[in-house]
Amino acid sequence: MKVNNIDFDTYLKNYPDKDGFFGSYGGAYVSDELKKAMDEITEAYFTICKSSKFISELRRIRREFQGRPTPISHLERLSAKLGNVQLYAKREDLNHTGAHKLNHCMGEALLAKYMGKKKVIAETGAGQHGVALATAAAYFGLECDIYMGSVDIKKQAPNVARMKILGANVVEVTHGLATLKEAVDAAFEAYTKEYKDSIYCIGSVLGPHPFPMMVRDFQSVVGIEAREQFLSMTGELPDAVVACVGGGSNSMGMFSGFLNDPVEIYGVEPLGRGPKLGDHAASLKYGTEGIMHGFNSIMLKDENGEPAPVYSVASGLDYPSSGPEHAFLRDAGRVKYDVIDDEETIEAFFTLSRLEGIIPAIESAHAVAYGMKLAKEMGRGSILINLSGRGDKDMDYIIEKYGIR
Repeated sequence: MKVNNIDFDTYLKNYPDKDGFFGSYGGAYVSDELKKAMDEITEAYFTICKSSKFISELRRIRREFQGRPTPISHLERLSAKLGNVQLYAKREDLNHTGAHKLNHCMGEALLAKYMGKKKVIAETGAGQHGVALATAAAYFGLECDIYMGSVDIKKQAPNVARMKILGANVVEVTHGLATLKEAVDAAFEAYTKEYKDSIYCIGSVLGPHPFPMMVRDFQSVVGIEAREQFLSMTGELPDAVVACVGGGSNSMGMFSGFLNDPVEIYGVEPLGRGPKLGDHAASLKYGTEGIMHGFNSIMLKDENGEPAPVYSVASGLDYPSSGPEHAFLRDAGRVKYDVIDDEETIEAFFTLSRLEGIIPAIESAHAVAYGMKLAKEMGRGSILINLSGRGDKDMDYIIEKYGIR
């Protein structure tokens, strides 16, 4: 399959290039000293990703520890409510720790062990990445520092408690807006001082090369499983695939399984309170090209060209940029990116809970909301939604802010 002269049959082998670029996006914009650390990680990754021992161990972990493969559920009652289109959900909420994040965290921690590192360092927004990495660190016997904004610490108290119970050191970040961007800033700053004995385990398809590629590769299990499962269930491919996009790890994992198929693919960004700068985190919709946190992509900027303040009801989506591969796929026309606001998201949160007995993460509810909207527009066909995580972490916040609907 070709789209705008890009051959998606060989896409995953050709992108990114050797320097970590997806077209003009990506790369490694870091200091010379940190570049050496990135090169060390790249070399180690390219060695072990071809190792049958590493691959076998990762597959065993996924099967025996994570509970993979996660199933696909046919959302029959929700489908009936909306009309004739049939909606399905890839149940990453049933992955151990309750979200897709463990898929790359176990891979990154296994890589850290191979490299002889003693500690893993990361940022977290909604806390799912932090919990997943704390879990991986406990599994492999590694130290773990998780940087988290004070705003998100208050919103995501259950996940903070889980990280601490698992033995992680949760470092509160109080500067700036004290959310995900600031947590990444602080984690990178710590890593520059500790990179000889530690590895930075970024939580999405973000950051300097090789992280956008590496996280995508570890998350591709979602799309590979989903494609095989959907064909087995229905005898055909879905007409559309939908996933939420903040940094974009769950979506790249899902999309990678369908890029070479005649399937419409939709990435859903958070419109938040509306299109005014500071009221949303929809970088691909409203942003321009720019460099932050060591990579070039599409980002939201203030009047000085710096990363703009962002907002989303979902802590895991309030980041002023998105993964470079998403920017590339947007420009290539292979993936369509659209937005869903807070109100639509919360409505979908309660609708899925009441009709299907599945309480989604607020991040995932963005994809559910868009899938519901798309179903009404399509009239017939099938939609596969990546349900990236469960909503346990969000219930206290939802009840406090929105009550029970």
